[in-house]
Amino acid sequence: MGSLAATQVLSGKLNAQHGTKVNDFTIQVATANGSGSQSSNAVLIRAIFQMGVPVGGKNLFPSNIQSMPTWFTIRASKDGYSGLRKDIDILVCMNPETALDDVKKLRPGAICVYDAPLRLNKVRSDLDFYEVPFAKLALSVPNAEARIRKLLANMCYVGILGELLSLDFSECEKAISKQFKGKEKAVKLNVQALQVGAEHARANFSKLEKFRVERMNANAGKMILDGNTAAAMGCVMAGCTVVGWYPITPATTLCESFISYAKKHRREDSGKATFASMQCEDELASVGVVLGAGWAGARAMTATSGPGLSLMAEFIGFGYYVEIPAVIFDVQRAGPSTGLPTRTMQGDIQFAATLSHGDTQHICLYPSNMPECYQFAQDAFDLAEQFQTPVIVLTDLDLGMNNWTSERFAYPQKPIQRGKVLDETKLEALRVAGKTFERYRDVDGDGIPYRTLPGTNHPMGAYFTRGSGHNEKAQYSEKPEDWVHNLDRLAKKFETARNFVPAPVFSGDESAEIGLIAYGSTDEPMQETIDQLAAQGIRTQYMRIRAFPFTQSVHRFIQKKKRVYVIEQNRDGQMLQLLKCDIAAELVVKLRSVRSYDGLPVAARMVSEAVVKQETK
Repeated sequence: MGSLAATQVLSGKLNAQHGTKVNDFTIQVATANGSGSQSSNAVLIRAIFQMGVPVGGKNLFPSNIQSMPTWFTIRASKDGYSGLRKDIDILVCMNPETALDDVKKLRPGAICVYDAPLRLNKVRSDLDFYEVPFAKLALSVPNAEARIRKLLANMCYVGILGELLSLDFSECEKAISKQFKGKEKAVKLNVQALQVGAEHARANFSKLEKFRVERMNANAGKMILDGNTAAAMGCVMAGCTVVGWYPITPATTLCESFISYAKKHRREDSGKATFASMQCEDELASVGVVLGAGWAGARAMTATSGPGLSLMAEFIGFGYYVEIPAVIFDVQRAGPSTGLPTRTMQGDIQFAATLSHGDTQHICLYPSNMPECYQFAQDAFDLAEQFQTPVIVLTDLDLGMNNWTSERFAYPQKPIQRGKVLDETKLEALRVAGKTFERYRDVDGDGIPYRTLPGTNHPMGAYFTRGSGHNEKAQYSEKPEDWVHNLDRLAKKFETARNFVPAPVFSGDESAEIGLIAYGSTDEPMQETIDQLAAQGIRTQYMRIRAFPFTQSVHRFIQKKKRVYVIEQNRDGQMLQLLKCDIAAELVVKLRSVRSYDGLPVAARMVSEAVVKQETK
């Protein structure tokens, strides 16, 4: 069997017809967890990507290890839309457990490629069905062992979809080589399975195509990756040398990726590692490691999700009060409690902002895309040291674990910001000037004191770090005036941060009376939402919030609008509540809430319909 790269992709039976949608479709693969379809889906996405078409993938998988239903959705959009689209154009049905429900949810006219034993063509008459004997096709793959034939059946559907979509099969073969890099036998078997699927489609399918992939140039200089990987790269670039962590979905791969990069890039010429990694007994110990390293002067981080953040609360409050730099990544998932570990949410927004008991306020960053996952990781370490405090970077499962098309990352140009650190030379200059070093004294009026690092060789450099009441000299104190003074200074430091955190990003019609606010992964469908609203005569301006505390530009945006819709993924409108607490009382009435909390990424149509409904009341 010859290479498909030298074969005409479509036979005469599958010619283009009027009305074919080009580079604009959604595929959903319905299978069982643990069946090996992930590699096949990755190959399909990469092949489309390599043809220059904007594409992304979202994996809806169970928290159970194996056999439970899983759905992988691929969206190709010539317009660059990447948000979840609930109308499925092509369904690959491989799971008997969900087959009937999956088919019933399809819109009329959709395509269903299904495993022959399921006999789904009897279920509906308004769909285009393609029956495929996947087990038989897998058996025909030359030299395939029995134990991997089930896996190869997945690559057969890639061949069938490639034929239906006019994919250039040389790109499929390149994608297979990348997916199974260094595994020559696996590459050969999967290419053969790809060919088997494509040849079956040519020989048996006679219906005209409805969707087609044509080459574009939208992906020049771009790549496909997930947010956990991007954030891990940013941590390396930021000079992070310590990670304390405990595994938890969906944050584990962030720490694993960092360790992988650090093993390669954090070594002396002799090969000795210049980083430390500790997989701890729980999340509380993990953040304890990070705070200890931060106190000692190292850049340190951990990554967790909601349940782990809950366990870290007391220690993070300690870090806030004694003023130790630390970076915590919260890759959010559906809660409360164990919740839905493999579903995405933005349910930790209020919790993270005031994490721990007592009066606490934390700097929080909200990246919305891969470059920001990378950049905000670096910014978080700078802010943590500049403000001597834990900084929480909130992503979510959609950002952290799904496939996103991204611009390539820039190498850092600005130097690392260590903040107000006094070394021996600076301490001696203070002594000569007749001044003293007091750890918790606000010298500059910005709320941020100076600090020294352990081992500083100067008699003025030592102080005692304590989580109980203390005065400006770091001495134990329960005097009411010392306590109030210290809390007020911490609040002033938080106010100062407004001028240093990432500012919002604006788009749309500045003169529009209607404002839209989103943040994090909820940004993904917003351009499509804006276009849908414009098509219905509703002009909007969009502001994407990127950090807490809010900058003054957030206040001004709300002040200028007649109504402002806050779009987020939680039940209680948590970002809306933070905004209400921050803006002037007379502006609160302008705010409206658009919420999605079913564990799935936000879809543009849901947002636009919610706004239209409220605007037309």
